[in-house]
Amino acid sequence: MTEHAPTQEHLAPAAPPATQPDACEPDLNGSHAAMLLTTDWNEEWKALQVARRSPDDPSWWDGRAKHFRPRETHPYARDFLKLAELRPDERVLDMGCGAGTLAIPLARAEHPVLACDFSPRMLEVLREGIAYEEAHGTVAPGMIETRRLAWDDDWEAEGLSENMVDVAFASRSIATRDLAAALMKLDRVARRRCCITLVTGASPRVDPQIMGAIGASVTESRDYVYAFNILVGLGRLPEVRYIASPRRDTFDSLEDGVADFSRMLERGNEGRVGELRAYLAEHMVENPHAGEPGQKGKPQGRYMLDHERIVRWAFVAWEPKGGGTA
Repeated sequence: MTEHAPTQEHLAPAAPPATQPDACEPDLNGSHAAMLLTTDWNEEWKALQVARRSPDDPSWWDGRAKHFRPRETHPYARDFLKLAELRPDERVLDMGCGAGTLAIPLARAEHPVLACDFSPRMLEVLREGIAYEEAHGTVAPGMIETRRLAWDDDWEAEGLSENMVDVAFASRSIATRDLAAALMKLDRVARRRCCITLVTGASPRVDPQIMGAIGASVTESRDYVYAFNILVGLGRLPEVRYIASPRRDTFDSLEDGVADFSRMLERGNEGRVGELRAYLAEHMVENPHAGEPGQKGKPQGRYMLDHERIVRWAFVAWEPKGGGTA
């Protein structure tokens, strides 16, 4: 699989609020500039969440945990850690750690990790991974501490004290109705740096190429813009760079593919199953890696599509209040 290096460009803020998704680019010399400065971006975020599907819950991720058994560092994780610019021996909070996509390579690099997730099964899979790494001598015992924790929990009551880690991560894991509160929880526990990733366009579950080909509408949320503007409003100086993450969706038959990709057909697109089936029939090809472990440990299917799907993530980093770069 071709690796896509993270780009180094910075974001020119900011997009229009969620209530005006099709508005033109802001006129920084006119009324749009005032709107950018006066908009309550957290309230805009909350309004966006009302229109979305229900937030992910622990049971949903528990059911997926069996497919998450990272044994090799994924290209996305390598790109994230490169952009994080950690210093030797820094302690890291990995919030929404899952099965250890970041926690395990961090521990291999001798960074103590507090790995937190709201899914008990994900934490079990992570502990299995830790045991595997310790048995093979690639992670020292005690490098990773696991803890069940949700975004909406009282972090202080759960023992997460101010400045308890050097760097706080939330990699593709922010699922909350109160984005400002989540960002400030990371800000509070980190001494030097906070790093998060959020989607730049459509949901990572959606293939825009398929949707465009079958005439289906695609909602692009641009979650990172809300985070950027909230942080600016809170007096932080966020930087934004980008990670391109390639994905290959595989399946064992046309009907399996239709069942899988039908996840994309919502919000008025539910009647396009026929167009979806016709598209898959035309673009499915034999997968030369069928049966091999996929990106999440699940065996790859017999077929794949004739194009690679690229999910682009915004990597947003900032120095927490009271933090220092020395």
